[in-house]
Amino acid sequence: MTDLTLTASKANSNNLLRRDVRFLGNILGEVLVHQGGNELLDIVEKIREISKSLRAVFLPELYEEFKQLINTLNPDIRHQVIRAFAIYFQLVNIAEQNHRVRRKRDYERSAGETVQPGSIESVILELKERNCSEAELRQILDSISLELVMTAHPTEAMRRAILDIHKRIAEDMMLLDNPTLTYREREQLRDKLLNEVITLWQTDELRDRKPTVLDEVRNGLYYINETLFDVLPEVYQELERCLDKYYPTQSWHVPTYLRFGSWIGGDRDGNPSVTAEVTWETLQMHRKLAIRKYEGRLKELFRSLSFSTGIVEVSDELLQSIAADRANVPLKRTEFWNNEKEPYRIKLIYMFERLHNMMDESTRDTSARYRDPVEFVEELRIIDRSLRHHYADYVADTLVAKLIRQVELFGFYMAALDIRQHSKEHENAMTEILANMKIVDNYGALSEEEKIDLLHKLLQDPRPLVSSYIEYSESTRECLDVYRTIQRAQKEFGEKCITSYLISMAEAASDVLEVMLLAKEVGLFRQEANGNVHCTIQAVPLFETIDDLHEAPGIMKRLFDLPIYRSAVSAMNNVQEIMLGYSDSNKDGGVFTANWELRMALKELTAMAQDYNVKIKFFHGRGGALGRGGMPLNRSILAQPPHTIGGGIKITEQGEVLSSRYAMQGIAYRSLEQATSALIQAAMLARTAHTDLYESKWKELMESISQTSLQKYQDLIFRDPDFLTYFKESTPLPEVGELNIGSRPSKRKNSDRFEDLRAIPWVFAWTQSRYLLPAWYAAGTGLQSFYQGKEENLAVMRDMYRHYSFFQSMIDSLQMALAKADLVIAKEYSGMVKDDAVRERIFSLIEEEYKLTSDLILKITGQQEILDNVPVIQESIRLRNPYVDPLSYMQVGLVSELRELREAGNDNPILLREVLLTINGIAAGLRNTG
Repeated sequence: MTDLTLTASKANSNNLLRRDVRFLGNILGEVLVHQGGNELLDIVEKIREISKSLRAVFLPELYEEFKQLINTLNPDIRHQVIRAFAIYFQLVNIAEQNHRVRRKRDYERSAGETVQPGSIESVILELKERNCSEAELRQILDSISLELVMTAHPTEAMRRAILDIHKRIAEDMMLLDNPTLTYREREQLRDKLLNEVITLWQTDELRDRKPTVLDEVRNGLYYINETLFDVLPEVYQELERCLDKYYPTQSWHVPTYLRFGSWIGGDRDGNPSVTAEVTWETLQMHRKLAIRKYEGRLKELFRSLSFSTGIVEVSDELLQSIAADRANVPLKRTEFWNNEKEPYRIKLIYMFERLHNMMDESTRDTSARYRDPVEFVEELRIIDRSLRHHYADYVADTLVAKLIRQVELFGFYMAALDIRQHSKEHENAMTEILANMKIVDNYGALSEEEKIDLLHKLLQDPRPLVSSYIEYSESTRECLDVYRTIQRAQKEFGEKCITSYLISMAEAASDVLEVMLLAKEVGLFRQEANGNVHCTIQAVPLFETIDDLHEAPGIMKRLFDLPIYRSAVSAMNNVQEIMLGYSDSNKDGGVFTANWELRMALKELTAMAQDYNVKIKFFHGRGGALGRGGMPLNRSILAQPPHTIGGGIKITEQGEVLSSRYAMQGIAYRSLEQATSALIQAAMLARTAHTDLYESKWKELMESISQTSLQKYQDLIFRDPDFLTYFKESTPLPEVGELNIGSRPSKRKNSDRFEDLRAIPWVFAWTQSRYLLPAWYAAGTGLQSFYQGKEENLAVMRDMYRHYSFFQSMIDSLQMALAKADLVIAKEYSGMVKDDAVRERIFSLIEEEYKLTSDLILKITGQQEILDNVPVIQESIRLRNPYVDPLSYMQVGLVSELRELREAGNDNPILLREVLLTINGIAAGLRNTG
């Protein structure tokens, strides 16, 4: 197909997106008339038209008319206007997500033999063209590992009920592309969509209470149940198809390289609601879903495997297996299949019974249940081999092989659960335990070296430190109960159900050793009499601040120098997991410095670990927003220095990222396919004699830019005495805390200190007020420190942008943030700051930095406007802004009115509700929360 034809196809595809947006917009218009009359529709249309006009040409008199119109809205109408704009964005987002799926299908349909960029096939084809041998390819596949970890971080502003309606609308909209629909069927489909939008209008988008932890667990499992359980095996199938196509002389079964994990129900850092009991209930919920999914698959097999021994000859192995089942598996809940000529169905009946028995305590120690997923897989393989014995290969390939892969991926626990706790909690528990045992009066007061010496000695001592005869404080009891729960879980669900214990705010080697010593108390870690070390849990330090990133290599070196700790790492296949926090490092040092220091930490930790023959598995704590390291999954993989991925990668997936990536099967598949392609590409780069010459060339310059940026950032954020007041008053930070989107408090402690504010509300509040400050502030000053108006220095930075991938990625991320920010709107928010002098001074600082950063980026890139390099996103932001603006102006007015009332000792729940509705609407419009 010619490029001209492809271009025409793309243009037609974009027309379909506009068609869908117009179609849904018209339906929403009908709903507005139906629910609020023509008056509501007329007001919404008038606001929309003036907002668009202001974006086209800013006229002061029109601006005043716009503000006057918004500020004088009748409260009843205002409430409906807010919802109209908010729901419009929800519908536009659905249309855009559907269009992503449509574009992929259009490409596959129109491109013929052309391989889509970023696909699995594209990277396997590239390997083939580079003459990569089968042996080398197997080594690459054995070396890659990606775990995507769902978290309950409160960044999804939408209720589950709303997301369910969205899914139904998306599925119905997909049907519009069906050319075989009759006129009547199209009319029926339109009526159905009208009904769904009415349902959306009449469904409360705000939660009336905070979700419980178990609510959050159900939400996480929703994505596994609805999409990932089927999509993940399909990604593996596609990889094996491509391997068979380009390397046909080999037999391929791809090792498990991509899977999902979870923090939900295990992350107790600052969340008192996550108890040991809740963690256990979480694991039970995981297993119940796993068994339910496998039972459903066995029922499908039962319907399909009607092969009769009157026609085919099954394997002796299958018949022997059925005989063993009859002897060992009494059928209590399942009816026996009485057609002896259908052995597959007989076998499946017993397999179904054994799955049932997984939830029955009375069958715990019998062969009437599966002891582990390996047993279940082996029974499926017996069926698989028998099917191939009588040439039913297609059935084996399409039905049985997929179920085998699902069991390999999801086991009986669906997603491995990580535990996370703040380092101070372990120190407090250790202080109490050691004081009770008369080992040291005040462990917490010891120096770091004294702590290390004591903990190292106690790790080698087989005697327990905890006694059942001693009464401990509630916090210490809960701390110990977590370890007991982990030990119990590994025994019940398999050792792989929990293997990582994350330590937030890890600042020293002793923080890691404390976790290992507490693990020793329940047998998760022990040294045998012969010196061998048994270890089934790993302490994973989370380095979050700029100072922590600097100290990280030294901390890990100190640990690896301890023989007992090094033995524990050996017991975990010589892999040490380390988590790096993008959110808190950004909050601590600003976007430029955080990204640079994270990169340096990756390299230094990798190099240090190589001296100990240890591979580092880096866990990247990325959020969805730009200010928290957010970017597409494949880009986040390729952004890592290639030689740092050898131990595997983990990445957090949270909030709106989960719903935008994994709510629809087509989008989930494309995201995971691109991630797979990026993983293989990165592994390929890591195998070459690769030295980043550009980074070596410009490292000193980057250090200098980073240091200047850090100084500028911290001068405002930490050293300006008025900044915190400005932040709280010029953003909806207090009101964001009243949006019931997570079980976890917005602060680690009940304090107003900036250090105790979590990164999510920090970014969320700046995004709502259109500053997006955490995603760009201080970068311009850093760049200017080198540029200084000199053309020769500008030429260097242009060269860096062309050739140095990290610098290019930084500049392009800054472009995205600057494009989404809007300081005209932000100035309206600054009007809420009570002190005129503080408002004018700090806003001027922010405005100057914004202009400086924008001007420098245009100089470096040679562009006329920000985001000229990505016109699709540039246009999307341009089209969305006129619809977001009214919500922003209304939010400023509503927040000001609400705060005034509250300062006078009054309150207004209806006013608060409207504020929260604007928060939801702006989040949908900007497609970002925290």
